[in-house]
Amino acid sequence: MVQQYGLWINGEWKKATETMEVLNKYHQEVFAKVARASKEDVEKAVSSAEQAFHRHALSPYERFEILNQVSELLKERKEEFARVITAEAGKPIKQARGEIDRAVQTLKISAEEAKRIHGEGIPVEASPGAENRMAFTIRVPVGVVGAISPFNFPVNLVCHKIGPALAAGNAVVLKPASTTPVSSLKLAELFHEAGLPAGLLNVVTGSGSTVGQYLMDDERIQLYTFTGSAEVGLKLKQQTGMNKLILELGNNSPVIVDEEADLKKAARTTAIQSFAFAGQVCISVQRLYVHENIFNEFTTEFIEATKELHVGDPYDDRTDVGPMISEKEAMRAEEWIEEAKKEGATVLFGGKRDGALFEPTVLTHVKKDMQVVCQEIFAPVVTFIPYRDLDVCIKEINESNYGLQGGIFTKNIDKAFYAARKIDVGGMMINDGSQFRVDLMPYGGIKNSGWGKEGPKYSIEEMTHEKLIVLNL
Repeated sequence: MVQQYGLWINGEWKKATETMEVLNKYHQEVFAKVARASKEDVEKAVSSAEQAFHRHALSPYERFEILNQVSELLKERKEEFARVITAEAGKPIKQARGEIDRAVQTLKISAEEAKRIHGEGIPVEASPGAENRMAFTIRVPVGVVGAISPFNFPVNLVCHKIGPALAAGNAVVLKPASTTPVSSLKLAELFHEAGLPAGLLNVVTGSGSTVGQYLMDDERIQLYTFTGSAEVGLKLKQQTGMNKLILELGNNSPVIVDEEADLKKAARTTAIQSFAFAGQVCISVQRLYVHENIFNEFTTEFIEATKELHVGDPYDDRTDVGPMISEKEAMRAEEWIEEAKKEGATVLFGGKRDGALFEPTVLTHVKKDMQVVCQEIFAPVVTFIPYRDLDVCIKEINESNYGLQGGIFTKNIDKAFYAARKIDVGGMMINDGSQFRVDLMPYGGIKNSGWGKEGPKYSIEEMTHEKLIVLNL
């Protein structure tokens, strides 16, 4: 039976004049029908958020209790939410369960951080003319937060936006990805069940070009938090004027495998991190720079590790690589590979597509200006690039327009820290791949990879203003 969902505005379901279909990404059948928000619907959602922000000034402890309760409710309904993710995103069920586990933690961390929001004392008397004065800062919520979330983590990345926003005392209007909106709508029900006052969380669904644009055009929104393409992120930055922004954008993660690395560990780790969720992760390993002295040996180990990955039905507990988000995206990846082959690239493994299913694919003999190297491919495709000199390798890595996360495998601590200092990324992993992330750490990129930081503690800093208070005693 096809489920139907409206818009979540002011604590209740609202019908819309239009609906859109959400497909089961593996079976390509209609999974749900969801309301398509109009401009008027978005305006109502923002009005609801604005009014609720002024009406419900929850204490930090009240915010903690609500977020903690949502975390517990999500934990209890783990399997239900995981199966929704598998249906609408095509994510293998074991990875979907892992996402729910992470989302539970994200909400718990957000709850705890709600109790830790604080300012600091300012020693103003250290300046002449400031005698008998006491000064301190407090952090205050910005107001209404506009959150735009992606398809690849339809629960956890939503929690990374609304968890800190609510913990900070803000109200939220969320627009989830149009391909995976059901998870967000069901999550809104959990917040309602946990006692969140009506209007503090609103969910409007539809395409980014319409509903997302309506949000961008609304001057009542004080901060935007967006995860998606660099192209849209740049547009958001240009159009939102003086508003605060948190942008998590594109990437083409580099990982170095040094000649002094543990090759089996490096191969096993990077194979998993290249192809998890069909490579549709912002920090998937995409560019593997392998020292020429161990290139052949590492390549063999990597391909053997890749052969152990199970490709197919995402509902199968054994599956590691399921379908991409759409056949259109799989065809785009196929076109990029064909383009690279015409320019001299070699497919060492994989390369075949069956509908939206795409085999884990390894390319070599690539050039740095090929799209499979210099752009974010967002598919189960990794490029192997041999190097001889570490400085030359780092220089080539840093020529990228992206800089989210990277990694290096080596037993040489001098090389490890040298690379960590020199490579231009927001986060650098030593003896791990670029895809490592836990939800309490600061997460964000430089260059075209983003602006600001995620991670509840760091998002809360972005989602609040620092206010100075001075007492003349």
